[in-house]
Amino acid sequence: MMPTDNHARSPLLPERHPTLDFFVCDVFDAAPKGDMASMEHPIFSLSTKPDHRVRRYEHNDNFIEVKPSSDGLATVHDRDVLIYCISQLVAALNRHEHVSQVVRFRAHDLLKATNRMTNGQGYEALKAAFERLSGTRISTNIVTGGREEFETFGLIERARIVRETRDGRMQEIEIKLSDWVFGAIQSQEVLTLHRDYFRLRRPIERRLYELARKHCGRQPEWRISLELLRKKCGSGSTLKEFKRLVGKVVQDDARNHHMPDYRVRLEERRTNAEDIVVFESRGTIPTKSTSECRLPPPLAPDTYHTARVVAPGWDVHELERQWRSWAEASGAEPPRDVNAAFIGFCRKWTGRHSLSPRRR
Repeated sequence: MMPTDNHARSPLLPERHPTLDFFVCDVFDAAPKGDMASMEHPIFSLSTKPDHRVRRYEHNDNFIEVKPSSDGLATVHDRDVLIYCISQLVAALNRHEHVSQVVRFRAHDLLKATNRMTNGQGYEALKAAFERLSGTRISTNIVTGGREEFETFGLIERARIVRETRDGRMQEIEIKLSDWVFGAIQSQEVLTLHRDYFRLRRPIERRLYELARKHCGRQPEWRISLELLRKKCGSGSTLKEFKRLVGKVVQDDARNHHMPDYRVRLEERRTNAEDIVVFESRGTIPTKSTSECRLPPPLAPDTYHTARVVAPGWDVHELERQWRSWAEASGAEPPRDVNAAFIGFCRKWTGRHSLSPRRR
């Protein structure tokens, strides 16, 4: 992954500390309820300056709104805190241990694990991240049967410094995760991140990797229009400027092969709006055999009846086949409640595919 020009700066940050495997909740790019989950709108800001934009996304009668505090929206780099907490809890769940919404850890451990500086600047940046994470609010409505429900929540409920050194540096920290985040952890909707994720310098590189990891998974490639990619990234740039930013990532990756797990290339068409960005698997995510894959277990008989209710006119066994194929390709861990997960998939599927259902 070293550049061919020995005098050029690597697009990757130096690996300051060795890290373990990390996991990211798929829910961060989705609304928490119903078919809103299929919208996959970004929450974290790509800006390195305070971002005070209010983001609102609408789909049919439903909406999701992300509001910043006076400190600005939580950033892609602030997400490191959540990834660290999620990783600790997922590891505990895999050991069949009890977990709670309150997570306590040493600040130094988090800084090392996420490849951050461990000097005074690193500790101050961590404090600022806590402020933005607790201040960013997410609001959504769900309309069902003519009844509208409204909900608002944050990414973390609170952060508390339990101990502090004489020079003012944080030593032990306690974070209470929101119900939304903790619920996602309990359902184990997680994807493994490459260790070099924390070495990516630019926020857009991290966001591109997250999207590729989610949508490409173990598939050979994933193609997306430049315009749709801009929306999924949550970029406030014009399409022309966004193309320049993506083009820089493509150029650096062609020279240094620094993007983890996936190659990135840009297929230019007649207009910027028609350009296609292609993510190609490097083959670094191990392909599991059928015996090694943790595939969702069989569904309960009553689940098929519920599926026919939420997806009338559709062949529920075909929907199950599509669901299992998606689960295997994504590389995600199987959910704790497979029956609820399948019903949720059926709702999303019918919302996306309204034509020519297969009847049974």
